[in-house]
Amino acid sequence: MLPKTPESYQERAKVMKAMAHPSRLMIVDALEQGEHCVCELTELVGYDISTVSKHLSVLRAAGIVEDQRRGKLVYYRLKVPCVLNFFHCVESVLRARG
Repeated sequence: MLPKTPESYQERAKVMKAMAHPSRLMIVDALEQGEHCVCELTELVGYDISTVSKHLSVLRAAGIVEDQRRGKLVYYRLKVPCVLNFFHCVESVLRARG
């Protein structure tokens, strides 16, 4: 567990901010099934490759995803799959709201 310092709260907020966009949530959800290339994620999200790449860059900078280049394609996967537990927690909050 991280120490309870102002810096650690800033780092936690960075991770949460990275996930605070519907398109990035869709990407993380898709990566639960395994790695995907940018072209597949572009189809899923419905934006152009540049926009999806920017979303992936935010997720990568926060440490949520990692990438691997294979020839001309870049594949992404969850770096820390436990981030999906956050989805379950959010869904519980939404159900509790009624």
